[in-house]
Amino acid sequence: MRWRTAIAFAGIGGVCGLLGVMGISYLADRAAGETNLVAPKPSPALIAHGAYLARLGDCAACHSVPGRPAFAGGLRMAIPIGAIYTTNITPDPVYGIGRFSPADFDRALRFGVAGGHSLYPAMPFPSYANTKPEDVAALYAYFKYGVAAAATPNVKNDIVFPLSMRWPLTFWRLLFAPKPTPFEGQPGGDPIVARGAYFVEGLGHCGECHTPRNLVMQVKAQTPFQGPAFLSGAAIENYFAPSLRNGGPDTLAGWSESNIADFLTTGANPRGIVFGSMTDVIVHSTQYMSHDDAVATARYLKTLSEPGAQPTKSFAYDETEHQALKHGDASKPGALLYLDNCAACHRPDGKGYDRVFPGLAGNPVVEAPNPVSLISIVLAGSQTPHTAQTPAQFTMPAFAWRLSDRDVANLVNFIRTSWGNSASVAFPDDVASVRKAVAPSAER
Repeated sequence: MRWRTAIAFAGIGGVCGLLGVMGISYLADRAAGETNLVAPKPSPALIAHGAYLARLGDCAACHSVPGRPAFAGGLRMAIPIGAIYTTNITPDPVYGIGRFSPADFDRALRFGVAGGHSLYPAMPFPSYANTKPEDVAALYAYFKYGVAAAATPNVKNDIVFPLSMRWPLTFWRLLFAPKPTPFEGQPGGDPIVARGAYFVEGLGHCGECHTPRNLVMQVKAQTPFQGPAFLSGAAIENYFAPSLRNGGPDTLAGWSESNIADFLTTGANPRGIVFGSMTDVIVHSTQYMSHDDAVATARYLKTLSEPGAQPTKSFAYDETEHQALKHGDASKPGALLYLDNCAACHRPDGKGYDRVFPGLAGNPVVEAPNPVSLISIVLAGSQTPHTAQTPAQFTMPAFAWRLSDRDVANLVNFIRTSWGNSASVAFPDDVASVRKAVAPSAER
């Protein structure tokens, strides 16, 4: 009987403990965001500023999806325990945020709490935590008065009980999300650099993709003051979001301020062309940046050195492979594959065509420590973005249907080790794992 009594007491204690933890979560969510934000009377200028900020924050990329009204949500986002769907953020009073007060809006944007519970960090509120009150007010004015209300029901998250319970998110938020604090530049610092830092560390949420994450999915550093992991590059969605720091061949060290600003506003520059999910960022967000904001962002990124890195040497082009191909020598593994499939656009010398077909020689994506981006592009193809400044689009076809895993590995390795490039080797198993994710849409 004693063991039964012990089990009963343990069970009661466990239930009481769980209820206590859930109670703490409930109270913490209710107390979150003690904000007194009061939005000024909406004006055309305030709403227009909010629209600009919404584009900088790339809100449309997640909350506007084909087949649904603008900002009505519905984008499926896979997470380790299932899938969540973005919500309706139009001013509809039933399904959207029509009943949100300015304080409610601020609480959701910067604190990650809405409807009395913590939000999934797929909503990048840790990055938005530095947003200034006047910008929060402008965003509120835009979504309240500048967006058409859509009576579109939200899609229920696809997570089974008990994993669907929200209370663990409260403790994730308390442990890993930064305390919301309006951005302030460094005293005596360059105001242009500060302007860029405000965007990159905040609404631009660049670190959400370009900073690696820990086991519980929080980014390792929200700002450069939290460590060298900030913007050091990370694998995401079958691509490697490259380092945005300065300190090696796979970083922005060889890019000038104008290269970076051009890339943000057009998706291309003499050093490369956008690919993967960054294409949506260009199309929905950064192409609309003002010239001053694009330059400020570029200047800030150029201040981020790579701790411990040796002084960067400029890329030294090596003629060896070009001369070999020119004289009919395709004996290097992958060389013939390159001639058959790539050289017509990227040229036998690997220099490509400016802003149309990117050069591969000295390309930081090619020399990235992780070859996943190059593998994904070869398998699934790519397309240049359609923007106001670059209306013409060019498409690279997918090669998943015609190249084996070994072929792709050889081709990728040829590119990563030719014309002066020096990068690690990709293996057929690496290609096979990427193929499982991208091939269904690439094979015919």
